[in-house]
Amino acid sequence: MNTETVYPILAGKRALVVGVANEHSIAWGCALAFRKLGAEVILTYLNEKAYPHVAPLAADIDAQLLPLDVTQPGQLEALFAVLAEQGQLDIVVHSIAFAPKADLQGGLLDCSLDGFLQAMDVSCHSFVRMAKLAAPLMTQGGTLFAMSYHGANKVVPNYNVMGPVKAALEAACRYLAYELGPRAIRVHAMSPGPLKTRAASGLKDFDRLLNDAVARAPIGELVDIVDVGNTCAYLASPYAHRVTGSTVYVDSGLNIVA
Repeated sequence: MNTETVYPILAGKRALVVGVANEHSIAWGCALAFRKLGAEVILTYLNEKAYPHVAPLAADIDAQLLPLDVTQPGQLEALFAVLAEQGQLDIVVHSIAFAPKADLQGGLLDCSLDGFLQAMDVSCHSFVRMAKLAAPLMTQGGTLFAMSYHGANKVVPNYNVMGPVKAALEAACRYLAYELGPRAIRVHAMSPGPLKTRAASGLKDFDRLLNDAVARAPIGELVDIVDVGNTCAYLASPYAHRVTGSTVYVDSGLNIVA
């Protein structure tokens, strides 16, 4: 018998979660955690190819489902126009990243200008644009999340162009936390340990990275999407209303090991 007691500390809150591709997505772990704690959830899907994978998940948690491809002019603005008509927004999760395969799998020296700019636009600047549109809807304050990785601060072999891009994302989170703090909007860069997601599958020797994480992390276990989602739910709750601007590691302590 499950005797777990769940307190709906996010009841009455509305959470937009961007980046669910399938049930293995970090964004899905966030959506599950928010919904479990009482929040209303809005999910997005990238395109018609992605829709059949995301729609059943949205149905599972009674979530609204809307299209969003941040590379398409006007789509982000259209999404927030719909949300504005529906009322207040309290939580936003940005869990999207992209780099062309050739630029991702080659070293930084070989990264093309177009590839670098695409990676920066989708993985970093779209979060800034999202924050600008979300802030006016967070009339009672709110919480913004972006997904980073330890490769933003230390060299992780084969992470390549995404290292500098994620470093920019973490810096953007700090500056947004400073600018939005007076409006009671908190901003967090989340840094999960290695996870078996579709995005991670594009990294060379990723299985070796997973095995190394288990061997080196103090807790000796890989994290999963629920771990990340639960941490985000805590940070979005009243229990963390004085926490902002940090890079929050959810990695079994891997980041502290030399």
